[in-house]
Amino acid sequence: MLHVIATVTLAEGGFDAWSRAFAAVRPAVLAEDGCLAYEATVEEPGVLGAQAPLPPGTVVIVERWRDAAALRAHSTAPHMAEYRAAVKPFVRGVAIHVLRPL
Repeated sequence: MLHVIATVTLAEGGFDAWSRAFAAVRPAVLAEDGCLAYEATVEEPGVLGAQAPLPPGTVVIVERWRDAAALRAHSTAPHMAEYRAAVKPFVRGVAIHVLRPL
């Protein structure tokens, strides 16, 4: 199993449009072979004392995939190309981390 943490930095005022595009593509992603979880999250501030705050306009997509082949297929899926084109005006940057359990 692989975990993916995708940190998305949104342009000012872009949250609502990005959120609608994510909600529209999410069912297609969840239906992909090998997708175990796919959700967008925002910080819940002040829960833990050691919690480092995220910059404003940051959304973190938390994903779980059965294996690398499923994740690679996801990255080239037509609905993901459409999603990336749709959100491009609202995204300032993306950092992706692919992790495996120990």
